Amino acid sequence: MRSLRIWLGLILVVVGFLGHFFAARAIGGSYIAFRDHIFGFFLILVVTGAIIAGLGWRFWKGRPDITVLVIGVVQALFGIVIYINRFNIH
Repeated sequence: MRSLRIWLGLILVVVGFLGHFFAARAIGGSYIAFRDHIFGFFLILVVTGAIIAGLGWRFWKGRPDITVLVIGVVQALFGIVIYINRFNIH
């Protein structure tokens, strides 16, 4: 069960990345759009990952599967929101 949660978390991280990637592609696909969206993905990953890892160390020590799953969920949510918000760019 733990490996399933780890794989699901990693798949959700990829979903988050694809949200950024397809948003950059949809708003023009320029080098700058890709650079900014990919940089944003990794910045969000580092910041939220550090916060979630800290919470994991505090509340569910010894359960890296839960930490990876929560990071994946957060990344997927951010990626989906970024992709949906591409419609609001004028």
